[in-house]
Amino acid sequence: MLNTPKPEPIRSPLIEEHAASAGIRHGFFTREGGVSSGIYASLNVGIGSQDDREDVLENRARVAAALGVAPDHLVTLHQCHSADAVVVDEPLDGPLLKADALVTNTPGLALGALAADCGPVLFADPKARVIAAAHAGWKGALTGVLESAIEAMEGLGAKRENIVATLGPSISQENYEVGPEFVDRFTAEDKDNAVYFRPSGNPERSLFDLNTYTLDRLKKAGVAASMLGLCTYADEERFYSYRRATHRGEPDYGRQISAIALETI
Repeated sequence: MLNTPKPEPIRSPLIEEHAASAGIRHGFFTREGGVSSGIYASLNVGIGSQDDREDVLENRARVAAALGVAPDHLVTLHQCHSADAVVVDEPLDGPLLKADALVTNTPGLALGALAADCGPVLFADPKARVIAAAHAGWKGALTGVLESAIEAMEGLGAKRENIVATLGPSISQENYEVGPEFVDRFTAEDKDNAVYFRPSGNPERSLFDLNTYTLDRLKKAGVAASMLGLCTYADEERFYSYRRATHRGEPDYGRQISAIALETI
Protein backbone atom coordinates (compact mmCIF):
# COMPACT_ATOMS: atom_id res chain seq x y z
CA MET A 1 0.00 0.00 0.00
CA LEU A 2 2.73 2.45 0.91
CA ASN A 3 4.25 2.22 -2.56
CA THR A 4 0.98 2.67 -4.44
CA PRO A 5 1.10 5.77 -6.69
CA LYS A 6 -1.11 8.64 -5.66
CA PRO A 7 -4.14 9.31 -7.84
CA GLU A 8 -3.60 11.76 -10.69
CA PRO A 9 -6.96 13.09 -11.88
CA ILE A 10 -7.83 14.41 -15.32
CA ARG A 11 -8.54 18.12 -15.31
CA SER A 12 -10.88 20.22 -17.38
CA PRO A 13 -9.13 22.97 -19.35
CA LEU A 14 -12.32 25.07 -19.09
CA ILE A 15 -12.53 24.86 -15.30
CA GLU A 16 -8.78 25.32 -14.90
CA GLU A 17 -8.79 28.44 -17.05
CA HIS A 18 -11.66 30.14 -15.26
CA ALA A 19 -11.65 28.78 -11.71
CA ALA A 20 -8.16 27.72 -10.59
CA SER A 21 -7.14 31.30 -9.81
CA ALA A 22 -10.23 31.65 -7.61
CA GLY A 23 -9.05 28.90 -5.29
CA ILE A 24 -11.15 26.14 -6.84
CA ARG A 25 -9.59 22.70 -7.26
CA HIS A 26 -11.11 19.86 -9.20
CA GLY A 27 -10.36 16.50 -10.74
CA PHE A 28 -12.00 13.75 -12.74
CA PHE A 29 -10.36 10.79 -11.02
CA THR A 30 -9.73 7.53 -12.85
CA ARG A 31 -9.54 4.04 -11.37
CA GLU A 32 -5.76 4.42 -10.92
CA GLY A 33 -3.87 5.30 -7.74
CA GLY A 34 -5.79 3.36 -5.09
CA VAL A 35 -5.42 0.24 -2.97
CA SER A 36 -8.36 -1.94 -4.02
CA SER A 37 -7.74 -5.21 -5.86
CA GLY A 38 -9.43 -7.64 -8.21
CA ILE A 39 -12.37 -6.25 -10.17
CA TYR A 40 -12.17 -3.14 -7.97
CA ALA A 41 -8.54 -2.30 -8.79
CA SER A 42 -7.58 0.24 -7.73
CA LEU A 43 -9.21 3.59 -6.79
CA ASN A 44 -12.73 2.34 -6.10
CA VAL A 45 -14.59 4.93 -3.99
CA GLY A 46 -17.98 3.21 -3.96
CA ILE A 47 -19.10 2.62 -0.40
CA GLY A 48 -22.10 0.76 -1.84
CA SER A 49 -19.88 -1.75 -3.63
CA GLN A 50 -18.87 -5.09 -2.16
CA ASP A 51 -15.24 -4.02 -2.00
CA ASP A 52 -13.35 -4.08 1.30
CA ARG A 53 -14.63 -1.07 3.24
CA GLU A 54 -11.20 -0.12 4.60
CA ASP A 55 -9.80 -0.06 1.08
CA VAL A 56 -12.65 2.16 -0.09
CA LEU A 57 -12.10 4.57 2.80
CA GLU A 58 -8.37 4.71 2.04
CA ASN A 59 -9.17 5.45 -1.60
CA ARG A 60 -11.53 8.24 -0.61
CA ALA A 61 -8.91 9.67 1.73
CA ARG A 62 -6.45 9.76 -1.19
CA VAL A 63 -8.95 11.67 -3.30
CA ALA A 64 -9.56 14.14 -0.46
CA ALA A 65 -5.81 14.66 -0.02
CA ALA A 66 -5.39 15.32 -3.75
CA LEU A 67 -7.99 18.09 -3.41
CA GLY A 68 -6.46 19.50 -0.23
CA VAL A 69 -9.28 18.64 2.19
CA ALA A 70 -9.65 16.34 5.19
CA PRO A 71 -11.11 12.88 4.47
CA ASP A 72 -14.42 13.69 6.16
CA HIS A 73 -14.70 16.90 4.11
CA LEU A 74 -15.15 14.96 0.87
CA VAL A 75 -18.94 14.95 0.61
CA THR A 76 -20.85 12.46 -1.54
CA LEU A 77 -24.44 11.28 -1.82
CA HIS A 78 -26.56 8.18 -2.01
CA GLN A 79 -27.19 8.70 -5.71
CA CYS A 80 -30.61 7.58 -6.90
CA HIS A 81 -30.95 8.87 -10.49
CA SER A 82 -33.09 11.78 -9.36
CA ALA A 83 -33.26 15.45 -10.34
CA ASP A 84 -32.63 16.53 -6.75
CA ALA A 85 -29.85 18.91 -5.70
CA VAL A 86 -28.91 19.66 -2.09
CA VAL A 87 -26.89 22.50 -0.59
CA VAL A 88 -24.31 21.56 2.05
CA ASP A 89 -22.24 23.77 4.34
CA GLU A 90 -20.51 21.15 6.48
CA PRO A 91 -19.41 17.51 6.36
CA LEU A 92 -22.31 15.07 6.51
CA ASP A 93 -22.60 12.62 9.37
CA GLY A 94 -24.71 9.48 9.36
CA PRO A 95 -26.45 7.93 6.34
CA LEU A 96 -25.79 9.56 2.99
CA LEU A 97 -28.46 11.91 1.70
CA LYS A 98 -30.44 10.67 -1.29
CA ALA A 99 -29.97 13.10 -4.17
CA ASP A 100 -27.85 13.50 -7.30
CA ALA A 101 -26.27 16.94 -7.08
CA LEU A 102 -24.33 18.76 -4.36
CA VAL A 103 -23.81 22.51 -4.09
CA THR A 104 -21.77 24.63 -1.66
CA ASN A 105 -20.04 27.97 -1.09
CA THR A 106 -18.26 26.72 2.04
CA PRO A 107 -14.45 26.70 1.85
CA GLY A 108 -12.75 23.48 2.86
CA LEU A 109 -15.42 21.19 1.39
CA ALA A 110 -15.02 18.94 -1.64
CA LEU A 111 -18.10 17.73 -3.50
CA GLY A 112 -17.99 14.40 -5.31
CA ALA A 113 -20.08 12.62 -7.93
CA LEU A 114 -19.55 8.88 -8.35
CA ALA A 115 -20.04 7.18 -11.70
CA ALA A 116 -19.36 4.06 -13.73
CA ASP A 117 -20.89 5.07 -17.11
CA CYS A 118 -23.23 7.86 -16.03
CA GLY A 119 -22.07 11.43 -16.57
CA PRO A 120 -20.27 13.27 -13.74
CA VAL A 121 -20.58 17.03 -14.14
CA LEU A 122 -18.55 19.60 -12.18
CA PHE A 123 -19.65 23.24 -11.97
CA ALA A 124 -17.95 26.42 -10.75
CA ASP A 125 -18.78 30.11 -10.54
CA PRO A 126 -15.34 31.58 -9.80
CA LYS A 127 -16.69 35.06 -9.10
CA ALA A 128 -19.23 33.97 -6.49
CA ARG A 129 -17.04 31.01 -5.38
CA VAL A 130 -19.92 28.58 -5.63
CA ILE A 131 -19.33 24.99 -6.79
CA ALA A 132 -21.41 21.92 -7.58
CA ALA A 133 -21.07 18.27 -8.57
CA ALA A 134 -23.82 16.30 -10.29
CA HIS A 135 -24.40 12.67 -11.22
CA ALA A 136 -26.22 12.74 -14.56
CA GLY A 137 -27.27 9.39 -15.92
CA TRP A 138 -29.93 9.32 -18.61
CA LYS A 139 -32.77 9.64 -16.11
CA GLY A 140 -31.23 12.48 -14.13
CA ALA A 141 -30.28 14.38 -17.26
CA LEU A 142 -33.75 13.91 -18.76
CA THR A 143 -35.61 14.97 -15.61
CA GLY A 144 -33.46 18.02 -14.84
CA VAL A 145 -30.65 17.30 -12.38
CA LEU A 146 -28.32 19.69 -14.24
CA GLU A 147 -30.81 22.52 -14.08
CA SER A 148 -31.48 21.76 -10.40
CA ALA A 149 -27.78 22.10 -9.64
CA ILE A 150 -27.59 25.43 -11.46
CA GLU A 151 -30.67 26.77 -9.66
CA ALA A 152 -29.20 25.74 -6.30
CA MET A 153 -25.97 27.53 -7.21
CA GLU A 154 -27.98 30.65 -8.00
CA GLY A 155 -29.53 30.39 -4.57
CA LEU A 156 -26.04 30.88 -3.13
CA GLY A 157 -25.30 33.90 -5.30
CA ALA A 158 -23.97 32.36 -8.51
CA LYS A 159 -24.91 33.75 -11.92
CA ARG A 160 -25.43 31.58 -14.96
CA GLU A 161 -23.28 33.75 -17.17
CA ASN A 162 -20.36 33.14 -14.78
CA ILE A 163 -20.79 29.37 -14.38
CA VAL A 164 -18.51 26.93 -16.17
CA ALA A 165 -19.28 23.21 -16.27
CA THR A 166 -17.55 20.11 -17.60
CA LEU A 167 -18.90 16.63 -18.26
CA GLY A 168 -16.36 14.00 -17.29
CA PRO A 169 -15.79 10.42 -18.46
CA SER A 170 -19.01 8.59 -19.33
CA ILE A 171 -20.21 5.94 -21.74
CA SER A 172 -19.96 6.85 -25.43
CA GLN A 173 -22.72 6.49 -28.00
CA GLU A 174 -20.88 3.61 -29.67
CA ASN A 175 -21.29 1.54 -26.50
CA TYR A 176 -24.72 2.66 -25.30
CA GLU A 177 -27.30 0.46 -27.00
CA VAL A 178 -30.92 0.95 -25.93
CA GLY A 179 -34.36 -0.38 -26.80
CA PRO A 180 -37.34 1.38 -28.42
CA GLU A 181 -39.01 2.13 -25.09
CA PHE A 182 -35.93 4.14 -24.09
CA VAL A 183 -36.09 6.21 -27.26
CA ASP A 184 -39.81 6.77 -26.69
CA ARG A 185 -39.14 8.30 -23.25
CA PHE A 186 -36.92 10.95 -24.79
CA THR A 187 -39.00 11.74 -27.85
CA ALA A 188 -42.16 11.96 -25.73
CA GLU A 189 -40.40 14.68 -23.72
CA ASP A 190 -39.24 16.50 -26.85
CA LYS A 191 -39.52 15.20 -30.43
CA ASP A 192 -36.21 16.92 -31.23
CA ASN A 193 -34.47 14.47 -28.89
CA ALA A 194 -34.50 11.98 -31.77
CA VAL A 195 -31.24 13.56 -32.92
CA TYR A 196 -29.41 11.89 -30.01
CA PHE A 197 -30.13 8.39 -31.35
CA ARG A 198 -28.81 6.46 -34.34
CA PRO A 199 -29.40 2.89 -35.51
CA SER A 200 -27.40 0.11 -33.93
CA GLY A 201 -26.29 -3.10 -35.60
CA ASN A 202 -29.23 -4.88 -33.95
CA PRO A 203 -32.74 -4.57 -35.39
CA GLU A 204 -35.02 -2.23 -33.45
CA ARG A 205 -32.16 -1.10 -31.23
CA SER A 206 -30.54 2.34 -31.10
CA LEU A 207 -27.34 3.94 -29.85
CA PHE A 208 -27.82 6.85 -27.43
CA ASP A 209 -25.48 9.85 -27.27
CA LEU A 210 -25.63 10.68 -23.56
CA ASN A 211 -22.57 12.92 -23.81
CA THR A 212 -23.94 15.31 -26.42
CA TYR A 213 -27.38 15.29 -24.82
CA THR A 214 -25.87 16.31 -21.49
CA LEU A 215 -23.67 18.98 -23.05
CA ASP A 216 -26.63 20.45 -24.93
CA ARG A 217 -28.74 20.56 -21.75
CA LEU A 218 -25.97 22.51 -20.03
CA LYS A 219 -25.66 24.98 -22.88
CA LYS A 220 -29.44 25.46 -23.08
CA ALA A 221 -29.38 26.21 -19.35
CA GLY A 222 -27.13 29.17 -20.09
CA VAL A 223 -23.74 28.04 -18.77
CA ALA A 224 -20.40 27.67 -20.53
CA ALA A 225 -19.90 23.94 -20.93
CA SER A 226 -17.40 21.38 -22.22
CA MET A 227 -16.90 17.64 -22.10
CA LEU A 228 -13.83 15.47 -21.87
CA GLY A 229 -15.12 12.99 -24.45
CA LEU A 230 -13.70 9.93 -22.65
CA CYS A 231 -15.57 6.62 -22.75
CA THR A 232 -15.79 4.60 -19.55
CA TYR A 233 -16.85 1.43 -21.34
CA ALA A 234 -14.04 1.40 -23.89
CA ASP A 235 -11.13 2.40 -21.63
CA GLU A 236 -10.87 -0.43 -19.10
CA GLU A 237 -7.42 0.60 -17.89
CA ARG A 238 -8.63 3.96 -16.66
CA PHE A 239 -12.32 3.58 -15.89
CA TYR A 240 -14.89 1.36 -14.24
CA SER A 241 -18.00 0.58 -16.28
CA TYR A 242 -21.28 -0.84 -15.03
CA ARG A 243 -22.32 -1.89 -18.52
CA ARG A 244 -19.00 -3.58 -19.27
CA ALA A 245 -19.16 -5.49 -15.98
CA THR A 246 -22.74 -6.53 -16.75
CA HIS A 247 -21.85 -7.76 -20.23
CA ARG A 248 -19.08 -9.86 -18.72
CA GLY A 249 -21.28 -11.29 -15.99
CA GLU A 250 -19.06 -9.88 -13.23
CA PRO A 251 -20.63 -9.84 -9.74
CA ASP A 252 -20.00 -6.14 -9.03
CA TYR A 253 -18.16 -3.07 -10.30
CA GLY A 254 -16.13 -0.17 -8.95
CA ARG A 255 -16.99 3.52 -9.06
CA GLN A 256 -14.71 6.41 -9.95
CA ILE A 257 -15.22 9.89 -8.56
CA SER A 258 -15.20 13.39 -9.99
CA ALA A 259 -14.84 16.10 -7.38
CA ILE A 260 -14.45 19.84 -6.91
CA ALA A 261 -13.34 21.78 -3.84
CA LEU A 262 -13.22 25.34 -2.52
CA GLU A 263 -9.90 26.26 -0.97
CA THR A 264 -9.84 28.33 2.20
CA ILE A 265 -8.35 31.71 1.18
